[in-house]
Amino acid sequence: MTKIAIIQQAPAFLDRAETLRRAVAWVEEAAAAGAELIIFPEAFIPGYPAWLWRTRPGSDWQVNVDAYARLLDNAVDLAAGDLAPLTEAAKTHSVTIVCGMNERDGQYSRTTLYNTVVVICHKGEIMNRHRKLMPTNPERMVWGLGDASGLRVVDTAVGRVGTLICWENYMPLSRYALYAQGVELYIAPTYDSGGGWIGTMQHIAREGRCWVIGSGIPLTGADIPDDFPDKEDFYPDPEEWINPGDSVVVAPGGRMVAGPLHEEKGILYAEIDPGAAAAARRTMDVAGHYARPDIFTLTIDRAPRPPVAFRE
Repeated sequence: MTKIAIIQQAPAFLDRAETLRRAVAWVEEAAAAGAELIIFPEAFIPGYPAWLWRTRPGSDWQVNVDAYARLLDNAVDLAAGDLAPLTEAAKTHSVTIVCGMNERDGQYSRTTLYNTVVVICHKGEIMNRHRKLMPTNPERMVWGLGDASGLRVVDTAVGRVGTLICWENYMPLSRYALYAQGVELYIAPTYDSGGGWIGTMQHIAREGRCWVIGSGIPLTGADIPDDFPDKEDFYPDPEEWINPGDSVVVAPGGRMVAGPLHEEKGILYAEIDPGAAAAARRTMDVAGHYARPDIFTLTIDRAPRPPVAFRE
């Protein structure tokens, strides 16, 4: 059995250094409780740009500009080592970490942001980086489109781990890409919540016969810093639950084993058996014996899509 921990806590909104400090402390707490896999939500570092769902791109132009500038300054440049505190924590405590972040591309243009999730192994190495393929609706005002170079399932000390971010989980072919790679622990960092989202997590567990871990964001008005642009207009109530969290753990087949953790901050723990996914596929393996490759085929282009190629 493997003990997992979903960190349903708020970041230090738009503050990368403090968010990482908190993340390292929660990793230490979860590891002390025996967790071997520790999961953070979508865009956790330095926070999901929740203002996108309240501002109007035209009328609230300056608010969006100012908020984006702070997000850009506090995003994670992996090439620059910005994630070092978290990778070091994984190594120190010998745990696997899955963490969502706003990633700043440090190679091309150096100003584009991506909604990214990374898998960090127990040796402190980044095993996979997946950029969200299709930002949802107003998210396209902040994030660029990812490619399939990170659409991978990786072998970790806790099992075969794959990740899709938020509404990517509504994309059937993206899900199928993970099923076809033998995913055992299907991790879905998200800003979504509620009964519809939880039902989706259960559906994926039934469809893919894998463990499904939904990692949600708890965010209140009090978590928005006082110097956020026009906070008094957009987030006047410090007691308001902007997002309730709703983290869950679902067993292969759809049975809920932990959560939802609703309108509460904390760490959601669960004991799971990663190997149960293989046995659950005896009756239905949608990418194996239940597939019909003579009728349906899926081709995935994993080639990175850089905006420029230099030839010396």
